[in-house]
Amino acid sequence: MKKGICFVVVLGFMACTMTDKKEKNVVTSDIDLFWAAYDKVITETDSLKQVDLMDSLYLQKGSPGLDAMVQARNYTAAEYVALINRYPKYWESIRANTLKAKNLSKELQECVDRLKQLYPELKPAKIYFTVGAMRSGGTAVDSLALIGSELAMADSNADISEFEGRSKQWMEFILQTEPLQNLVLLNIHEYVHTQQKPISDKLLYRALYEGVAEYISVMAMGVHSTTPAIAYGKNNPKVKEKFEAEMFYERTYDWLWSNSPNEFEMRDLGYYIGYSIAEGYIKKSADSLKAIKTLIELDYKEENKANQIIDASGFFSKSIDSLMRYDKQKRPKVATVEPFENSAKAVSPQTSEIAFVFSEPLNGYHTGVDFGPAKKALFPKILERKWSEDHQKWIVEVELLPNTHYQMLLSTNFRTEQNVPILPYLLDFKTAAE
Repeated sequence: MKKGICFVVVLGFMACTMTDKKEKNVVTSDIDLFWAAYDKVITETDSLKQVDLMDSLYLQKGSPGLDAMVQARNYTAAEYVALINRYPKYWESIRANTLKAKNLSKELQECVDRLKQLYPELKPAKIYFTVGAMRSGGTAVDSLALIGSELAMADSNADISEFEGRSKQWMEFILQTEPLQNLVLLNIHEYVHTQQKPISDKLLYRALYEGVAEYISVMAMGVHSTTPAIAYGKNNPKVKEKFEAEMFYERTYDWLWSNSPNEFEMRDLGYYIGYSIAEGYIKKSADSLKAIKTLIELDYKEENKANQIIDASGFFSKSIDSLMRYDKQKRPKVATVEPFENSAKAVSPQTSEIAFVFSEPLNGYHTGVDFGPAKKALFPKILERKWSEDHQKWIVEVELLPNTHYQMLLSTNFRTEQNVPILPYLLDFKTAAE
């Protein structure tokens, strides 16, 4: 398939050839709004008035894209003001870059046109350049591609001298990826997200969701991915091995969207997993355009269909079903419940303790309980929680009512010393009438 390489001469980075087409679907008005509010905020010494200025001059006047970004990340005027006051050197160092956003409209449209060549069913979407509160360089909400310009338009000239600890490490990582140089690629990645079905809450499918957007965006632009995790994963087979062992643990923070420490010292390695699955699936397909359509339109609620695509990519060492069966065999689980069996229909309401006996000892401090799926079922009133000395039994002191349906879900937060989580366990029972 013919691929095109796009260049933005004005900014000195890859984008798309200039066109005469006036693009109305790239909105940059929030950039100017932010800096107008910023200039007022930094001249005000009263913190409450600063918050009011940021709210009235920026958040209340912003575009639908800004509204969506604020909702998606729960940004507040107070958070903006705190960041402005804490990192003044950083804000001043990125200001000129963010003002270049309005030069990108035509270039972005050309790249969207190339994406449409790969996926003719491409639906219209708007790209909004917003200024966020340093927690997202880009995301997508429905038909809106949202760019956090304060991160996505930074470069090596950004002054991060005021940052400390983990925050500084994160900023250093971001700047190493040369976000400004790769801004158009980020936009097209987020544009692909606007075409996809809602994201799953399961790690494997979340990785696929991100990987599909990344691989198809680099196909459209004819460039290599600039996400460090992808190059790292391709050169380190242990990443796939580790993911195969953990993909059903559902701990997203180890693999996506987090600075959580891991043994590879590389964040977002889930992007590599999803990227490789998408790459394998398309390359093995006899009709690449049909494969692209299948990936973009995949409904992540249809897990069997998603698993068929993953298996067809040939990426993992075994089929998803085989890996899932092995996972269930190796994971610790609730072996028995005392003093009654699960699903019991006439438990004495005088029962004062419920004990969960695990198939092996756990670490004795991580726990996690939640409501069950039945809306009318009650969660037992828990008076006290304790572990057995060998950490193989977890006991809760309860207060039960007669003739009542109860549910209690033990989550994967229960885990072994080796950090292996239990299989989730739903306790469901009814008490007898007095």
